[in-house]
Amino acid sequence: MTVSTSIRINHHLYEQAKQDAVAEHRTIAGQIEFWAQVGRASIDNPDLPVDFIVASLASMAEPREQSIPFVPRTVRK
Repeated sequence: MTVSTSIRINHHLYEQAKQDAVAEHRTIAGQIEFWAQVGRASIDNPDLPVDFIVASLASMAEPREQSIPFVPRTVRK
């Protein structure tokens, strides 16, 4: 069960989240949560590029039944 909490944010930030949410097929709250996850992961892993963090978080959100198992080149025939 997800618990929600109301917060106040800058109107400009809200409008940016609204635009990005449409482009990324997320809710506005989901977009802000995603930004927060990216920010937290970036702070926790300053040596990783932000693009890598974004791609990693996006891949972790994909349903596992749609994933393609990794097979190293040395095992492929």
